[in-house]
Formats: sequence, structure tokens, C-alpha cells
Amino acid sequence: MKIIKGRYLYFTMIVISVAYMVYVTLANLFFDPMATHFLSRKTKLNHPLNVPVWLDVLYIHIVFACLAMVTGAINFSNRILRKHRKLHRINGYIYIVSIFVVCGTSGFMAPYATGGRINSIAFNLMNMIWMVMTITALIQIKRKQVNQHRKWMVRSYVFCFTNMFIQILTFVLYDGFGIHYDKSYTSAVYGTILLNFILAEIVIRNVYRTPTNLTPIKKRNKHSASV
Repeated sequence: MKIIKGRYLYFTMIVISVAYMVYVTLANLFFDPMATHFLSRKTKLNHPLNVPVWLDVLYIHIVFACLAMVTGAINFSNRILRKHRKLHRINGYIYIVSIFVVCGTSGFMAPYATGGRINSIAFNLMNMIWMVMTITALIQIKRKQVNQHRKWMVRSYVFCFTNMFIQILTFVLYDGFGIHYDKSYTSAVYGTILLNFILAEIVIRNVYRTPTNLTPIKKRNKHSASV
């Protein structure tokens, strides 16, 4: 039952990840490459915004956020971990580098966050939490604590969906309930922080409550198979 639940959750995560990456790529690189709609929402800025530089940083942020989403998803595959340990390890380091680039670019854009300083603080807080969780996951695997490593990776990986959750919550509050956009966005940002923690613990309690069997898959003997 746990295996079926885990596979269903993994498949759902892959579908959502791919769909969101396609949406983000099309929306930001093709339909609105100058981020005109997004920038029109920015109010209460404490610093003048250099749009060309901000856009370059945004593109880097998007590329590495998608890379983090892909590499993170791949490394949750038990099959890859059992049969391709080296790939899992290399992929993990790519994930870590991607997270640090995402957090670095997010830190650059934080002072220009929609809604002003209150949201700038929230984004910087999320960046620090995300990096700490990712480093903790690395430390755990260095100590050979595989199950703890996977739990911390869940806590880290859920932050890859931060922007998606913010957009969904903002849409519900602004378009659904008619709350002012700045208030909707601010509520969505802080709500997402809480949601990330809750979702991570739900996954951990339901999928990683007991240690995962990571015994390498043995190839079947041809002679035995034919008997």
C-alpha cells in the first residue's frame, strides 16, 4: 500500500512539475518576455527598478528554478537511486547548485517584491530556510542517514513550488474573493511559507514514515528465468 501511494504521489508530482514548467516557460519567455503584466503590479518599491538587469536576473532565476524542479524530481526515483547511484549523486549536486542560484537571484529581486518591504522580508526568510534545509539534507547523507536525508529533501523540494502556490493563492484571494491585489499577494506569500511546511510533513508522514528499502535491484539469472 505504501509503495502504491508513493508511486501515485511521485507520478502526480511529475505531472504537476512538467505542467508548471511549461506554463512558466511560455508565460515568461514567449508570451510576456518583458514581464509587463507582472511589473505593472509592483507597488511600494523602496528602490528604483533597473528593468533590463531585473529581467536578466529573472530569466536566470526561472532557468535554475526549472532545473532544480527537474533534478529534484529525478532524485526521488527509487529505481534511479538503486540502479544508478552515481547519477543520483551528481544530480543531487546539480540540485544544490540550482537551489543556491535560485536563492541568490531571489535575494537580488526581493527588495523589488510586489507589496514592498513586508514581502521582501518574507522572500529572504524563505531563501534562508530553503538553503538551510538543503544543506541539512546534504549533511544527513554524508553521515549515511539515508532516510533522514530523504525527509530533508522533501522539505527542501517542496519550496520549488513556492511561486506556483503564491500564484494560486493570489488568484483565489484576488479574483475569487475580490481582496485588494497587494493584500492578496502578501497573504499568499506568507500562506505559502506555512503551506510548504505542512505539505512536506504530510508527505513525510505518509511516504517516509519507515525507512525506504534501497537494496540494489539484482538482474534475474537467464537460466533461472527459463526454468
